[in-house]
Amino acid sequence: MAAVGSGGSTAAAGPGAVSAEALEPGTASAGETGCGRPGGGGARVRIAEGSGRFLTEARGSIPFGPTYVSHRRLKYISLAVLVVQNASLILSIRYARTLPGDRFFATTAVVMAEVLKGLTCLLLLFAQKRGNVKHLALFLHEAVLVQYVDTLKLAVPSLIYTLQNNLQYVAISNLPAATFQVTYQLKILTTALFSVLMLNRSLSRLQWASLLLLFTGVAIVQAQQAGGGGPRPLDQNPGAGLAAVVASCLSSGFAGVYFEKILKGSSGSVWLRNLQLGLFGTALGLVGLWWAEGTAVARRGFFFGYTPAVWGVVLNQAFGGLLVAVVVKYADNILKGFATSLSIVLSTVASIRLFGFHVDPLFALGAGLVIGAVYLYSLPRGTAKAIASTSASASTSGPCTHQQPPGQPPPPPKLSSHRADLSTEPFLPKSVLVK
Repeated sequence: MAAVGSGGSTAAAGPGAVSAEALEPGTASAGETGCGRPGGGGARVRIAEGSGRFLTEARGSIPFGPTYVSHRRLKYISLAVLVVQNASLILSIRYARTLPGDRFFATTAVVMAEVLKGLTCLLLLFAQKRGNVKHLALFLHEAVLVQYVDTLKLAVPSLIYTLQNNLQYVAISNLPAATFQVTYQLKILTTALFSVLMLNRSLSRLQWASLLLLFTGVAIVQAQQAGGGGPRPLDQNPGAGLAAVVASCLSSGFAGVYFEKILKGSSGSVWLRNLQLGLFGTALGLVGLWWAEGTAVARRGFFFGYTPAVWGVVLNQAFGGLLVAVVVKYADNILKGFATSLSIVLSTVASIRLFGFHVDPLFALGAGLVIGAVYLYSLPRGTAKAIASTSASASTSGPCTHQQPPGQPPPPPKLSSHRADLSTEPFLPKSVLVK
């Protein structure tokens, strides 16, 4: 299985596995024996993403087996999980922050989420070591203390993610959930810009156009919010909410790209990296708690204002991201973009029913532009090029220099080497964890 990490690093979990962006399963044959000529006697080779093996298709037979069907089912499950997690976290935070009564301290919720994520990753590592405490202790000593340089590298992104988590509480407390969901897609713009500046990546003209479309849609939504957009509670400040969203998007974009830059090629497992992030996140979260609300927390208690709804937010933030991390490897870029679009629609519909949110034509126009921009930006550039180059090479190739011996399986197709190193292990997309 080829999975994409937080900044696009890829990893193969089996022989012959390739990235989904390199060649979508079932879209084109990756190679043919007998040079693909009629009567060449060869079976076409198709790549089943995630299966870790090649599926051969004899002429006239059914193209894919149970592995492909199972993978398709996992993709649809991934879509549902991504949509529900994206929408439910924002809606639950908005609901918990607007309930009448004592309001909980957002800094304590951030710390609790980091603690629960760290403990969960520790338990998963313990399970990977088959319950052997000694092996786990030796592993953590080597990975965290002996290789302290790699551990310290995570301090910067962890600091930024902790700041981002706190900013999101500020933003959602001051903006309607639907408005926040639309505006928060600016993180796509900031991530793209930081990727160009820090990683020297290039964007296609379609991607630049989609980023412009995205910015226009967000500007329209914010203009609608500033122009009224229906009654709002007196304790909410849309200006502060917008500033918090923009700062959160900037921190998300920078942290994601920085995370990829410093850890590219590292061999640490996904759970180890998140355990290290959790350690720093907990420590930095406690520092932020002491600095921002230390006196109030000391007077009223750490769990002041905690209700079942607040615990739901903490658990969603802690475990929802880990659940997404399990299924996100089955989702290609188009699916992730589609999930984001659906989550915007779901958040808007839920906001109408739960919070009395009013959708006017201006908001509908801005949200529609953002949804379209997200979809256009998520279209993979490599798929069409890979298919076109494969088809061209098959149609223009000269006489065969050798024939595949009878009874021998076809050799695996040679794919372009422009992809990132597939030997590295994927990193959990932290941006998913901290939404």
